[in-house]
Amino acid sequence: MIRRHLALRVVEALPRQVLLPTGGKFSAPGYILSKYAPLARHAFSTSSYRLSNVLKTARELIDSKLSLGGKVTVVTGGSRGIGLALAKTAAALGSDVAILDVHEPETSVSQLETDYGSRFIFQRMDVTSKIAMELAFDKVVEDLGKVDNCITCAGIALDKPFLEHSWEESRRVLDINVLGSFFSAQLAAKQMVKQGNGGSIVMVASIAAHCAIPAQRVSIYGASKGAIKVLGKTLAVEMAPFNIRVNTISPGFIETKMSAQFADIQDVFRTTPPMGRIGQPEDLALAVAYLLGEGASYTTGTDIAVTGGLHNGRIEV
Repeated sequence: MIRRHLALRVVEALPRQVLLPTGGKFSAPGYILSKYAPLARHAFSTSSYRLSNVLKTARELIDSKLSLGGKVTVVTGGSRGIGLALAKTAAALGSDVAILDVHEPETSVSQLETDYGSRFIFQRMDVTSKIAMELAFDKVVEDLGKVDNCITCAGIALDKPFLEHSWEESRRVLDINVLGSFFSAQLAAKQMVKQGNGGSIVMVASIAAHCAIPAQRVSIYGASKGAIKVLGKTLAVEMAPFNIRVNTISPGFIETKMSAQFADIQDVFRTTPPMGRIGQPEDLALAVAYLLGEGASYTTGTDIAVTGGLHNGRIEV
């Protein structure tokens, strides 16, 4: 009996192939199956599962833990770059998606619906306007019926020596990155509390919340993302009684149109991370998928750093 349970536990840990927003897939290494297949096939009794049935059950379990079917996910700043990639991730897992942004989505709503088979809506929203934010979230509930998940991705960066930062531009970074994220999370949480079914909020921080970034001077940006990282912890504790989980994700160098603007340090982006490459938006996809889904039902107040190891430092000089 002990062996039988061990076999089931080992096989249940194996993921099925998962479709990424870019169309790629990942799956468990074949050697895991080959290594444990004899144990799983062992004839423990006449009622023992065959390997195919065990794997089917394991895949169904993992499907249910990753699935966002029947959910509604709000993505602020979801019209391009990381935000759009995460909106596509939620849709690929079955969620309907509301994109809230000051810019039109780079991919049309109709095309997104065709590609992912989920419902998409776009609502123009400026995260520095309280009235605009309230109207946008009200529109989401009116059109999609509820809010189950929220990803706060709206933000701007400022790369400039500390001694040259002006009051006005620094205030704008804080208004968008901190207050915009704070009140987006608040509006989402209010709706989740009203619904009474809990939910998940993922706030996008940055490697700049962990350390100084090579070749960039981003003091006020780092301060704003440090605030997001701490917010994820404090809000997680406060919202836990409502079964609302709050986590953060800290991207490193990610290849987007925003990062492409820094033409003079592209080599830094590609070579500085210990893993020796710049990240892609889809590198964040499954980390966020985990935080949104039921598989993370006991995970809150956590930050996942996706930086190619750079937030830990470097050995080379």
